[in-house]
Amino acid sequence: MSKEIAEIREVEIEFSGVTRALHWIRAASIVALTITGFYIASVFAAPAVSSEPNLFLNARMRMWHEIFGFALIALTIFKIYYFFVSSDKAEKLERGSLKDALSPKIWIAQIKYYLLIGKHPHLRGAYNPLQFVTYSALYVAFLLLCLTGLIMYVHVYHEGLGGALYAAMRPIEVLFGGLANVRVIHHILMWVVLIFLPIHIYMVVFNSIRGKEGALDSILSGIKFKKKH
Repeated sequence: MSKEIAEIREVEIEFSGVTRALHWIRAASIVALTITGFYIASVFAAPAVSSEPNLFLNARMRMWHEIFGFALIALTIFKIYYFFVSSDKAEKLERGSLKDALSPKIWIAQIKYYLLIGKHPHLRGAYNPLQFVTYSALYVAFLLLCLTGLIMYVHVYHEGLGGALYAAMRPIEVLFGGLANVRVIHHILMWVVLIFLPIHIYMVVFNSIRGKEGALDSILSGIKFKKKH
């Protein structure tokens, strides 16, 4: 066993089971919402001509988009709530990332690490400052995606939940500049998420290979290896 490997034997719970489950359900929801959203925006397939009266492909796409849309709404609200109130050790570690994000010294060290001219700083939280700021911005994008999605939803479904939310959504629709603008904002925010995904995957792989701490595995196992200090 090399000296480098021997020094990475401390084990730390990086992500709780709840956080890991939410991560993968959210990932599946984003994939489903992207496929169905692109179809709704620009229909690129149609069922073969038939005498059957039930070939409602567009309706099915809208149905799945709404199902996964409400799943994303629930996941986003619950994760924000869980982040602030959970007493779980892993969630406390996530909240500790705020202290690192407020430290100029750690920011500088982290940037040097990404530029391959310095070592990774010792963090008190689960995320480095760049990660924490990026994930916080991503959740703002999720909240706005959910909000703009609900505004469009209430214009299609006038009873039930759509009817109950209609009065609350109309003033927000006006603030966004009208229904047409809401649709454009919804699409732009989705592209923000789609651009984030490959960068996110690249950075996770980068940190996992260079840091040798199991960063990529931690979202599956919850465990991350830490160097002994």
